[in-house]
Amino acid sequence: MKLAFSTLGVPGTPVAEVVRLAAGNGYQGVELRVHPEEPVHLGLSSLERADVVEAFKAGGVEILALAGYVRVAAEGDDEPVLAELSELVKLARDLGASYVRVFPGGDQEQAEADATAARRLGSAAPAAADMGVSILLETHDSHRAGLDVARVVATVGHPRVGAIWDVLHTWLAGEEPAAGRAVLAPHLGYVQVKDVASAEDLTPLPLGSGVLPLAECLDELGPDTWVCWEYEKRWHPGAAELPGLLAAGREHLLRLGAPKQ
Repeated sequence: MKLAFSTLGVPGTPVAEVVRLAAGNGYQGVELRVHPEEPVHLGLSSLERADVVEAFKAGGVEILALAGYVRVAAEGDDEPVLAELSELVKLARDLGASYVRVFPGGDQEQAEADATAARRLGSAAPAAADMGVSILLETHDSHRAGLDVARVVATVGHPRVGAIWDVLHTWLAGEEPAAGRAVLAPHLGYVQVKDVASAEDLTPLPLGSGVLPLAECLDELGPDTWVCWEYEKRWHPGAAELPGLLAAGREHLLRLGAPKQ
């Protein structure tokens, strides 16, 4: 597998330091959180975008994805949602990222939420394809299970619209890892891993020290599959600092993903 980590685990950290952390700890890629409080956001100038590209190129680290906050299943007009998604896709093109992350965020009846998300994703897909970017819907909030996300993505039926498997949310949905993997496999962009103490305590923990079935989730993934550690330090400021955990986290993931004898 190929390993990345999310900058959600190192909130506000300058790009150069993120690259140094990735390269120094053996991670091939980084998922960049795109938000106004982060160094990477939709308002970056052309020069600033070029600087980000150069920093990652110099460090030999790939920008795997841009993690945005577009909610494609949310009630309301399509126009502002599609406008934000378009800007996120353009930023991904400029930075050389393969993927952009979107959330479901459905706040209507399931059938309506599905239809809204599929319509918006289908509308955005052709332009994303022209820019060489794929839009990935994450297992999250209103569509926690792999089955929920796969249903929407299959409805869109476009090769540039896929899925992110956030293993915490499928677990919280009560979906077995094998079932989630089976329904998401045709659409899978990459896997997000993490660990927590329980369904009631979602404070991030070092990988392997919590209750999530990471071994089962990573079983049978292809050797070229990206696995991204999303350590939610931004939402849990009291959690341990991620930089000191990165090396051990990498070793843990490589052990879990080693070929079975």
